[in-house]
Amino acid sequence: MKLYYFPPSPNTRKAHAVAIHLELPFDLRLIDLEKGEQRTPEFLKLNPTGRTPVLQDEDFILWESTAIMQYLASQVPNSLWPEDIKSRADITHWQSWELTHWMPACQPLQYENFVKQLLQLGDADPQVVQRTTEIFHKEATMLNTYLAEREFLVNNTLTLADFSVASALTYAVPGRFPLDNYPHIRTWYARIEQLPAWQKTAPPRG
Repeated sequence: MKLYYFPPSPNTRKAHAVAIHLELPFDLRLIDLEKGEQRTPEFLKLNPTGRTPVLQDEDFILWESTAIMQYLASQVPNSLWPEDIKSRADITHWQSWELTHWMPACQPLQYENFVKQLLQLGDADPQVVQRTTEIFHKEATMLNTYLAEREFLVNNTLTLADFSVASALTYAVPGRFPLDNYPHIRTWYARIEQLPAWQKTAPPRG
């Protein structure tokens, strides 16, 4: 299998981390978004949206990180993606929440407080930060309460759900996410950060 990836991307990270955690054999193919390699004809044949990650398994091409994670975790028996249909539905529910609600509550803070400065695109827009911060608090309050008596999101064991939801916090520190009042999220994320696969997929510093 080939994984076309861009290391700084949180969506790339969650798929890459799953592959490492499960010790699956795969070849990494770097797609440098900063150089525009996602817009080359060769890559657009793999993913017409021009985004990473993309998985190629012989003649089977798959894009969208959640689908890739589920496909990877279906390769071997494991607890990240258990056979039980209720567990799989619960995992998918958290992955859907991450895409629909959690990432939109995190990504604008990441962009305004970190990416814009990194790329010298100007100062953060205070209106965007304020609006997104309100959304963040709403979603974080729910997540923090849910994690109060749990070590992980589903069945109290590490699953794909944890990789998905944690990915949005990849830039929590430079993005200045307001996590001070959410101790259970911080404790849970610290647990994820101890995973070798998570450490190996940490975005490069520079």
